[in-house]
Amino acid sequence: MADSTERKARSTIHAGGEWLEAVSGATRDILDPADAEPFAVVAEGDEKDADRAVEAARRAFDGGEGAWPRTPVAERAALLRRVAALLVRDRERLGLMESRDAGKTLEEGRIDVDCVADAFRYFADLVAAEAPGRVVDAGSPDIHSVVVHEPVGVCALITPWNYPLLQASWKIAPALAAGDTFVIKPSEITPLTTVALIELLVEAGLPAGVANIVTGPGHTVGARLAEHPDVDLVSFTGGLASGTKVARAAAPTVKKVALELGGKNPNVVFADACATDEGFDTAVDQALNAAFIHSGQVCSAGSRLIVEESVHERFVTELARRARKIRLGRGTEPGVECGPLVSEQQRAKTESYVDSALAEGAVLRCGGRRPDPADDRPAGGYFYEPTVLDHCNRQMRVVREEVFGPVLTVETFRTEHEAVALANDTEYGLAGAVWTADAGRARRVAGRLRHGTVWINDFHPYLPQAEWGGFGRSGTGRELGPAGLAEYRETKHVYQNLAPRPVRWFAG
Repeated sequence: MADSTERKARSTIHAGGEWLEAVSGATRDILDPADAEPFAVVAEGDEKDADRAVEAARRAFDGGEGAWPRTPVAERAALLRRVAALLVRDRERLGLMESRDAGKTLEEGRIDVDCVADAFRYFADLVAAEAPGRVVDAGSPDIHSVVVHEPVGVCALITPWNYPLLQASWKIAPALAAGDTFVIKPSEITPLTTVALIELLVEAGLPAGVANIVTGPGHTVGARLAEHPDVDLVSFTGGLASGTKVARAAAPTVKKVALELGGKNPNVVFADACATDEGFDTAVDQALNAAFIHSGQVCSAGSRLIVEESVHERFVTELARRARKIRLGRGTEPGVECGPLVSEQQRAKTESYVDSALAEGAVLRCGGRRPDPADDRPAGGYFYEPTVLDHCNRQMRVVREEVFGPVLTVETFRTEHEAVALANDTEYGLAGAVWTADAGRARRVAGRLRHGTVWINDFHPYLPQAEWGGFGRSGTGRELGPAGLAEYRETKHVYQNLAPRPVRWFAG
């Protein structure tokens, strides 16, 4: 357990340039998922805190000539680059904070900070290089017609617990590049690095009221932000059930809504990808990474292994052997490969999915339990062993629904058509992968997969310059790339008549 100094309550609500306690005075303990002990205390905001933050963001957006929306693009881009430099400076501190808060390994935390800095640089470069508007040919030299993009206004940003710093940056960087102001609500479970990011924005010189944060639960703070009449856009990343509530709350004010709601992502392995020892080793290694990075708590996790029947037994046997050897522990410990789940609730949810799968006929190849200290595995915290469930089918809950835990299901196919049908047989459509040595097959299958990101002979990489988002119930809108910036803008057509004269439509 951390010492009392670390656990002193912090003013983690930032509104109008001030760090504040919650109006109610309430606080929340932040638990370390590696030992289930509290190590920090934050303010527990509610609807009143959300209201004052929105009011501050509204004032900052609607202000006079010097307000953030009217700040020259070059100045906005320069601020984003300063933030990227501060992230590089504080990489170790923020990586450690992310590791302890979310339970991931320290190296994953460091990589997250690097990716956040990349996102700030990308949106700085993107907005700085843009033309001021698109000239439209009106067919007359007396008409000047141009399409311009303007900031949407006050943005409510609601982020998840699994990648708190990364997901915050995917929303904050384009919002600031576009000229918006915002209120962000991080997950109440893992808010610390988002608070730290707001501190860096302040240090970089962002004007008061542009960036606001309210720490608190979704049913109060998140719900109020989604419904607030002075919010012009709500961007939410999280679960399907919560996302539909956000959309419903936003509907009466007809605000813009962007939703990223997770996935049930297929990893399709053809036998020809395993024809050589090197190919086999790579495909197995990547299947492990796809399923078990961050204990499977990844919206794009390759939690559905769909493998060709002829190599199924060899592939799954080796996969399970390696999965048993994954070293669990606190993310800051040397040699640890996989940390705990984020909470007891998340572990219990994972256990219920495994229990239901076994009851429905799945075969347990490894894992399926909490670690046994007798096996030199951690006893405390919210740990769960990497689990491989074989002989699964589409009727099982564990195959249909997002587990968000270290659970990999295995299905088999015989033909290319069957593989595609299985991969697309989901209400989600966030990401998927195909492994094959046949370039033609790779292009065919990638073209037929109904998923927002498709990897060929790889899994998990993303680029800040390429859009991220899903089909179906994986959500609406896109993050990253030019479309990620467009989410935070309105499009306006400005039509100027350079030689106005009477129309004489009406004779009088």
